[in-house]
Amino acid sequence: MRIEWATDKKAIKSFIYFPRHLYRNHPNWIPPLWSDERKAYLRHANVMLRDNDHALFVVKNDDGEIVARCIVYIDAEFNRYYRSNIGFFGAYETIENQLVSNLVLETCAQWLRERNIRTLRGPIHPIAESWGFLYDGYESPPVLMAPYNPPYYHTLVEKYGMRKVKDLYAYEADLDKGYRIPQRIERFTSFLRSKHPELSTRRIRLENLTDDAQHIWSISNEALKDNWGYVPVDRSVMNDMINRLKLILDPDAVWFVEDNGKPVGFALGFPDPNPLIRQIGGHLLPTGFIKLLRVKKTAARYRLFALAVLPQYHGYGLDVLLYKCLHDALEKKLGLMEANYILEDNWNIRNALEKLQMKYCKAYRIYEMDIASS
Repeated sequence: MRIEWATDKKAIKSFIYFPRHLYRNHPNWIPPLWSDERKAYLRHANVMLRDNDHALFVVKNDDGEIVARCIVYIDAEFNRYYRSNIGFFGAYETIENQLVSNLVLETCAQWLRERNIRTLRGPIHPIAESWGFLYDGYESPPVLMAPYNPPYYHTLVEKYGMRKVKDLYAYEADLDKGYRIPQRIERFTSFLRSKHPELSTRRIRLENLTDDAQHIWSISNEALKDNWGYVPVDRSVMNDMINRLKLILDPDAVWFVEDNGKPVGFALGFPDPNPLIRQIGGHLLPTGFIKLLRVKKTAARYRLFALAVLPQYHGYGLDVLLYKCLHDALEKKLGLMEANYILEDNWNIRNALEKLQMKYCKAYRIYEMDIASS
């Protein structure tokens, strides 16, 4: 086996397409949009890669076949914010072979040691915006920006010496299986609106998308700053995210709660294009692009990607109010809503989702290890 660093277009192309071979017999794996994937690993086209030291590599066997790939990187802003000394790996894909996996992880560790990094954490994929290995919930396909992987990944990284640092959960409301919002939630939100007439709710305004993106950005950075692993994001990162979601943005799935006209919380959902992406094999041409444009009209699966309320409004139940607005607006076309990711120890959000009678459906695991002395 040998390591090859992916530094030119041909090598990066091989890196990108390796999962297509690895997952050819996995019916729940969803390919990326290949045209976007080919651009995403170019330094100038990706905010995370442009501003941070990183490296892509593959592992090849004696026959020259790729058997694994990975990206290793340093998130400088993360380390500044947390005053930490952590490096990350992502895009980890490998055959079921302990020696191959050990080589991948040791290559990441050695690359980081050479840059005086003491801890390896992952997987956190800086391109796909996905965190962790899927740990529980293999029976259903992933939503957009959530990972899918074989179960053996956990055994491989644990035998190398990595240990769990955090689990992330997903909850779902499956209307096709009879989910209905509890009556007590109906009563609670009616009471909340009558008690606080200064509070109002509204959809995102596509004609003022730049302004509403600013509200999402500022609320996120204030409301989520104490969440494990969260780093206040630069405006350019938020703009990049909005641009990526613009094609599938559904105004019924993005809601604000306002206090006398000032946004103080939001719920950001979007129709899940993954079933369509699987149908077109990740290819926009010749007809995939047209099909993807219809996702807002045809999608029955949605992802609740983020929900945040300013700290001074905690305890009001605004998270429940936002979910109620989201549910009511989507009810006629919604088959399933998946809220994803939820920190395992974020009891406020978990309690809110469980009061809404949403069901736990998936878990993702992030690993970490000390590499300074290994």
